[in-house]
Amino acid sequence: MRLRLFLSGVAIWNVVRYFFLALAIACLGLYSSVTIERAQYQHYESREFDRAPARVAFAAADASDQSMPVVPLGRPSTNRAPSPGLPLPAALIGRLSIPRLHLSAMVREGIDRTTLQLAVGHIPATSLPGQAGNVGLAGHRDTFFRGLKDLRMADEIRVSTLRGDFSYRVESLLIVEPGGIRVLANSSENVLTLVTCYPFSYIGAAPKRFVVRARQVSPLTVAESGME
Repeated sequence: MRLRLFLSGVAIWNVVRYFFLALAIACLGLYSSVTIERAQYQHYESREFDRAPARVAFAAADASDQSMPVVPLGRPSTNRAPSPGLPLPAALIGRLSIPRLHLSAMVREGIDRTTLQLAVGHIPATSLPGQAGNVGLAGHRDTFFRGLKDLRMADEIRVSTLRGDFSYRVESLLIVEPGGIRVLANSSENVLTLVTCYPFSYIGAAPKRFVVRARQVSPLTVAESGME
């Protein structure tokens, strides 16, 4: 009887062990699939972005003209209705890079689940790079924005688009509640706001948000009222 109970216990244990082994393999396969898809997307979009005629033309013009351009700084529009100049959903915005952190990621429109699995997302209703106002970008803390935990004040952040390259300097690092949407409010200046979940090492749905605010330093901006 004892032998039978022992064998029965061993059999149950083996079933449980193999079940969790199969579950672990399935999770690993899913993670690998998502990681490979993300890497392929980033590689393809980065290559196509660099090959775009507008991008090639901008690079050639930039190489032949070393002068610093001046971009008008106007008031951010409060009317965010779609216009021909705005990207369609899932459209590619450009490339985000932070040289000191060796971080580089393609940015596309939207913050839905699919978008944030593949790229950094441009937050709808915020300005686009090159426009006056607050450019909002979001990313996952365990993928593209993992390196933000090592970001420092005055670090350079670059955003490259088909319209040109824009450089920002970090001026504040904040930790806010998930509902702290004021960090995405319109601004009379050209600023960039990066948002991700916090703490970075938290397991599960993180309770806070890590916010990076940076000010545009290149191209130079001047008040529209001061221009003739």
